[in-house]
Amino acid sequence: QVQLVESGGGLVQPGGSLRLSCELSRRTLSLHAMGWFRQAPGKEREFVAAISGSGGTTRHADFVKGRFTISRENAKDTINLQMNVLKPDDTAVYYCAADILFQSISTGRADYWGQGTLVTVSS
Repeated sequence: QVQLVESGGGLVQPGGSLRLSCELSRRTLSLHAMGWFRQAPGKEREFVAAISGSGGTTRHADFVKGRFTISRENAKDTINLQMNVLKPDDTAVYYCAADILFQSISTGRADYWGQGTLVTVSS
């Protein structure tokens, strides 16, 4: 029984920064790997970043390396996505995902998904 709630989306200018958060509003007693995906209009959903249940392992998509950073706040059952140097191509609905298996996050086969939060990068 896991429910995910994203927050932090909004409008930002190119080159700006934004921080997304995803909280497990309901959770099991087991640790879950979590991650972020995004989907732009007319595009397929794509992997952005993932983090293990312990927070000790992370993976970032090549197109966000050096700009986006995923992190975990274990005490809050929350993960964050710090997005810097945002570009118009980053405009998308960003979805949070969770699964017992870290590998399931990066492959898009997560058991649980949030409702998404819209990020718009525009001048």
